[in-house]
Amino acid sequence: MKNNKFLITILAATLSLSAVSCSNEYLDVNDNPNAIQAEEITPELMLPGAITTAYRTQAGTMMQFGNLMMNSWAGNSYTIAGPYSREFSLSSVDNTFYRGIWEGLYPRIANFDQMERFKNSNHEQDYYIAIAKIMKAYYMQYIVDLYGDAPYSEAFLGQQNTTPKYDNDTDIYKSLISKLEEANTLIDNAQSSTDFHPLEPSSDVVFSGDMDKWKALSNTIKLRLLIRMSKVTGDLATYRNTKLQSLSNATFIDEEVTVNPGYSSASDDKMNPFILNWARNASGQQVSNYAVVVVSEHMANSLEGNVILNDSNYSKFTGLKDPRRSRLFTNVASVDASGNPFTGLKGVRQGNVPGQPGVPVNNVNTSKLGTGNFSGATAISTWGDVIAANNARGGVLFSRAESNLLQAEAALRWPAIFSTINASAKFATAITANGAWLGANATQVSSYVTAANARPGLGWTGSDTQKIEAIMTQKWIALTNINPTEMFIEYNRTGYPFTPMATTAQFPNKPYRLVYPNSEYAANSANVPNISSAQVFVKNQFTPFWNQN
Repeated sequence: MKNNKFLITILAATLSLSAVSCSNEYLDVNDNPNAIQAEEITPELMLPGAITTAYRTQAGTMMQFGNLMMNSWAGNSYTIAGPYSREFSLSSVDNTFYRGIWEGLYPRIANFDQMERFKNSNHEQDYYIAIAKIMKAYYMQYIVDLYGDAPYSEAFLGQQNTTPKYDNDTDIYKSLISKLEEANTLIDNAQSSTDFHPLEPSSDVVFSGDMDKWKALSNTIKLRLLIRMSKVTGDLATYRNTKLQSLSNATFIDEEVTVNPGYSSASDDKMNPFILNWARNASGQQVSNYAVVVVSEHMANSLEGNVILNDSNYSKFTGLKDPRRSRLFTNVASVDASGNPFTGLKGVRQGNVPGQPGVPVNNVNTSKLGTGNFSGATAISTWGDVIAANNARGGVLFSRAESNLLQAEAALRWPAIFSTINASAKFATAITANGAWLGANATQVSSYVTAANARPGLGWTGSDTQKIEAIMTQKWIALTNINPTEMFIEYNRTGYPFTPMATTAQFPNKPYRLVYPNSEYAANSANVPNISSAQVFVKNQFTPFWNQN
């Protein structure tokens, strides 16, 4: 069945790519009379390829962007001179800076929109269309969160409109929430049709046809959208609270939501893109990124209990070693702030090069990505085992840890609405779930949770503000090497956790948004807002709406 699923995915990806113009991400079907027309491709065929291809952007470009912005990764300057210098200096956050996020996601959002518009009078495709609505909301949120206003209501119309207007980001958010609600209604009502057609499990590369889980994921994405609006005021706050009330008794996802069309080591194209990007290819050879990516000094010090820097900014971590550390990054011979040797994480200070502080001089063996990221608790002895394990468990689309931390925050901020949610229990479950995914020792993780709960800003104790800091700190750790761009957005929303700038940074803070890619200025110049590099570092009318306060 896995091979069949992959064949379906490859076919659907090929068809879906042909459904998008080469000149614009959200445009047209090529009018080749010999080609399959987009309106003839069923959602059932398109769905696996669209989901799998969208995840490639999440596991690649977005993985690097988020981990570098959140000071979780640094570059091994012994392997390559001045790695990630652009990300660290932030001197050229322009229309080429991480353009791959926009250009990787928009074609897939176009595919999901295409499925949503499919003529479905006999209701045979109801389940597939519902899933398309959910995935459209999932990825379009990232466009809004990273860029603000964007083409939406006039986008995806092909030759009917090759230069769509830019919609207000607030309006897009509201539409995405409506799409999620429509999806759940469609799922609930699908079986009432006499022409009802069950979802083929092999076409669902996420839940294998379990529509209750799709509804739970839809609810969880909706919760994420609404929590992102935590700082809005006035009519928007009223709207948010009304929509939150609709989730008061909802079921949220409580498992690792993974994408897996049947990943295998038969070829690079069939590999899980997460391990292919960051560790090994189908032949078991080390990829270049594995040699370049090392843990940052900031992350290493946080996970090692502040023994590396002994800095007051890390006081909440002091003396408490995180049992997930050696699963996230490899143990090497390291030294503490007093020069005493120990075996643990050794990182690099973002922005510095050999000879400067925070960069190992006598030992170039810095901590790289740990096997826990790829194989969890699976017994392994070779990289071949790691590859097999990673292909088998798939790539994380939405983590159990994130879902539980969202619920903990919702219950903390709006206790009257979410009175049935035990926030402290959800907080603990999130850490435990992340430890289990990484293959950390369960007993040690349990002890860590207990110890952390005595530390404001790290565990469930102190004021509500300190608990928000703890949620964001644990989300930072839990989403490292899973979905760090989500954490970067959350950092912009809350200001937590403490995240130092690189030593070479030319701005006092991280960007609040990205600049539209140069492809937009070329193809849709009449409508794309003219954003300068400097404007992304200050809050203004271009900042995503939920972060303008």
